[in-house]
Amino acid sequence: MNKKKKTVAMNEKKHLGFPKKILKPVAAFLSQEIARLERKKKETAKEDPFKDTQRVNDNASPDTDVVEQIGHETTSAIERQINRRLIQMKKALARIKIGKYGICEKCGKMIDTDRLMVMPEATLCVDCERKKEKGIV
Repeated sequence: MNKKKKTVAMNEKKHLGFPKKILKPVAAFLSQEIARLERKKKETAKEDPFKDTQRVNDNASPDTDVVEQIGHETTSAIERQINRRLIQMKKALARIKIGKYGICEKCGKMIDTDRLMVMPEATLCVDCERKKEKGIV
C-alpha cells in the first residue's frame, strides 16, 4: 500500500464521521431536496416546447422555430443542472447510510461543518476542492 492510500485509510479509521443524531436531520433535508428537485424536473419537462403536442411541425414561421429552439435549449440546460444536483444529493444520502458522510473522498479528512451547512452534498474538503479546481489533483 502506498503512503497516500495508507494515510487515507488511517484517517478514515480515526474519523468515523458525524454522530447519527446529527445526521438524521441532514438525511431528512436531503430527502426533501431530492423530492423537490424531482418535482422541479417534471415541471421543467412540461415547459419544453418540443414536448408540446399542439406544436406545429409544418410550415412554422422562422421566428416561431427560433423561439421553440431557445425554449428547448433552456429547459434542457435546466434539466441537466437538476440531474447533476440530484446525483449529488443521492450520493450524499448514500454516504450517510454507509457512514462516510462528511469525510473527504480524496484525503480522508473531515469536511468542515461550515462547508457542509452551505453545501450538504460536498464530498471534498476545501483544500482538495481547490486542488481539483486548479487541476493539481
